[in-house]
Amino acid sequence: MFRKILIANRGEIAVRVIQACRDMGIISVAVYSEADREALHAQLADESVCIGPARAKDSYLHMDNIITAALGVGADAIHPGFGFLSENAAFARKCQEAGLVFIGPSPETMEKMGDKIAARETALNAGAPVVPGSHGAVGSYEEAEAIAKEIGFPVMIKASAGGGGRGIRKVDRLEDLQHHFLSAAAEAEAAFGDGSLYIEKFVENPRHIEFQILADSQGTVVHLFERECSIQRRHQKLLEESPSPFLDEDLRQKMGASAIAIARACNYCNAGTIEFLVDSNRNYYFCEMNTRIQVEHPVTESVTGVDLVVEQIRIAAGEPISFAQEDIVQRGHAIECRINAEDYTRDFMPCPGTIIGLHTPSGPGVRVDSAVYQGCTISPFYDSMLSKLIVTGSTRKQAIARMKRALAEYLFEGIITNIDFQLKIIDTPEFIAGDYDTGFIERSNLLTK
Repeated sequence: MFRKILIANRGEIAVRVIQACRDMGIISVAVYSEADREALHAQLADESVCIGPARAKDSYLHMDNIITAALGVGADAIHPGFGFLSENAAFARKCQEAGLVFIGPSPETMEKMGDKIAARETALNAGAPVVPGSHGAVGSYEEAEAIAKEIGFPVMIKASAGGGGRGIRKVDRLEDLQHHFLSAAAEAEAAFGDGSLYIEKFVENPRHIEFQILADSQGTVVHLFERECSIQRRHQKLLEESPSPFLDEDLRQKMGASAIAIARACNYCNAGTIEFLVDSNRNYYFCEMNTRIQVEHPVTESVTGVDLVVEQIRIAAGEPISFAQEDIVQRGHAIECRINAEDYTRDFMPCPGTIIGLHTPSGPGVRVDSAVYQGCTISPFYDSMLSKLIVTGSTRKQAIARMKRALAEYLFEGIITNIDFQLKIIDTPEFIAGDYDTGFIERSNLLTK
């Protein structure tokens, strides 16, 4: 097992990895930018190292600074968390070359599944259903037009190297295709350095349901059931829950089997997530794979009892998964709300500032993953997420009631948060009934109330 792990991240996920290291008796090392000198993760870790100025490109995205820091403190491994360099194959390869274990999949697997076109082909080879569309990247607008006419409008244009909702366009009619094709290519080139695109049939009102998988170096692959992630705004998740209120047991088993087959097809090792779109007729289609721990991993931990970060570390150290597929069952119901420093009445504008008052919810079934404290300053340089509020109940009804209670108890003074908006979501008849999809927020009148 590792003696010392450097965490190449910040915020609540850095704190979460520090906690896992403590549970395992591993020395934790935090890295921080000059803006994060007083950040909680830098204070909680056993050791901490400044890696550069405030801007992420000069610190949390600076590969050489991070690797130099890891070697300087004598770390055995680097945990990348999520975001930043967590899905960067070049960084994983640099870690290997420096003699450091990257706690995640191999660079080769990351490259394959990070390329949406290659990932789609991998899913096809694994026998998993995919949305009808182009085979590989579209070489020209003329080819895009021909494919769109063949599969029928509406269609989705997607960046091969996409992520975070960038390089994605829905096109409802032929007259708009060229404009969206060119703008998506330009956005993808600017964001990812890769302007290649592919085209898929648009799935009307889909559910976004993902399966958590773990795979070890001994060849064992398991899934830990699903997370329902359909409450989204502009392709960004706001709330997640497990089990999905939409799946029946037969479909759950089929999707879990597909997730495992895809992971095997790409020789996956470590924690990952297979994401699916599910239409109203319960047809499911592979969407993409996230080759890292997810923001919403506590939802799975809450219903399975598995510490996913500990399993990540054990797998990276060459140990086998500590359980078999038949050992894992879903118990109860969990919901997670992402608590962000943003003003939903002003198009979700980020609201940095200093937290001058804070009351954190507690009580039965409540978990808060956070890196904020009273007196800390929320920086404008990074993501606006403050914490993740997770509740668990024996039933979905109880979990919803506990989330309402916990959100009402969560009090911030000095900054604006999205807590009131989350309360609005879980109080809608659609959410209470479990009758929602990825277009729910846009169709609702929540933003005008």
